[in-house]
Parts: sequence; structure tokens; C-alpha cells
Amino acid sequence: MSEKLIEELNCETVFTIPIFGGIPIMESVVVTWIIMAALVLLSIIFVRNLKIENVSRTQLALETAIGGIHDFFEDIMGKEGIRYIPYLITVALYIGVANLIGLFGFKAPTKDLNVTLALSLMSIILIEYAGIHKKGVKGWLKSFAEPIPIILPINVLEIFIKPLSLCMRLFGNVLGSFVVMELIKIVVPVIVPVPFSFYFDIFDGLIQTYVFVFLTSLFIKEAVE
Repeated sequence: MSEKLIEELNCETVFTIPIFGGIPIMESVVVTWIIMAALVLLSIIFVRNLKIENVSRTQLALETAIGGIHDFFEDIMGKEGIRYIPYLITVALYIGVANLIGLFGFKAPTKDLNVTLALSLMSIILIEYAGIHKKGVKGWLKSFAEPIPIILPINVLEIFIKPLSLCMRLFGNVLGSFVVMELIKIVVPVIVPVPFSFYFDIFDGLIQTYVFVFLTSLFIKEAVE
């Protein structure tokens, strides 16, 4: 079990770019490039030949899905958060595909702590930018002393706690799903792991996607209020 866990956490170097003494390109980065290419290609395929009238079923389904997701985030963040919805949808698509790509024989990038940390840092930068954009620099700095100045250290500490929370929650749950599945395979190696695999490999991966973008949207809402 420990060997499989170490193997799963080990992110191998695929190749090295021979500049600045050599820049290693990790497996998670290469898989991320594959995900990006697939999403861009699918976007091009789905958005061509769009019509205003007599729309196709594909276009109708796409508009319904995007409209529903857009309304979901708008209900959370309000009108002030509309400008950040494209980022949240993009991150949701990436994390969702990254969590499911293991079904196709790839190692999920979200099993690399560097990836989840990068996603969390991107989100916290956007969250703090949202606060500065809404309140201005002075208002943003002043908000750290609200509702009373004595909690200023706690509010400052939250800047570091939020990305750490997002990072470890995503990484921990994805890794935890792998550990549970491996234990089930050891105890009951035949038939029983199939429905559990469906849950942990598919449903749980989508749940973690939802949790990440939902918490990010809540933090943005808090920043702009």
C-alpha cells in the first residue's frame, strides 16, 4: 500500500528544457497541456456554426448548461461578481477534467500538490483583486480592521489560510479517494470495487470540483461586499 501511495504521489519529469541550466517539465504539466488542448479543441467544435434562430440541439444543450452555471455563480456573488464568472467556469472545467482523466490512463494533475497550490494561489490573487477593485486600495486595507481593529492580525492571516485551505482540501480529498479505493481493492478485490470506483473516480472528483469553485465564489462575494 505504501509503495503504491509513493508511486501515486511521485510526479516524474517527462523532459527538460535546456535553458537556464535545465527546466524540468513534470508529468502533471504535460497532462495539463493535454487537458488544455482538448478543452480548446472541444470549444472550437461546439461553438462553430452558432445560430440565433433554428438552433441545433447541441447549441441548445450548450447554452442551457453555460446559462445554468452562470446563473449559479451569479446567485452566489451577485451582480458585482459577474466579471469573475468566466474564470470560475474555466477552473471548474479544468479541475473536473483533471479529476476524471485518470479513467483514461493518465495521472490526475490534482494529485500533484504543486498543481493544487497553483490553483489556490490563482484564486486568492483574484479574490484579493476583487476586493481592491470594489473598495479601492484604501478601502481594501481598511477592511482588515473591520469590524474592530483588534482582529486585524486574524484578517491578515486569512490571506494565507484561504489558499492553504483550498489547496489542501482539493489535494487531500483526491488523494484520500485513491487511498480508500486501494484499501477496498485489497480487502475485496473482485466485483465490489466497481461501484466504489464509480463513486470515487467520477462522483467524488466532480464534488471536489464543485467545492473548490463554490468556496472561491464565496470568498469573492465576501471580498466585494
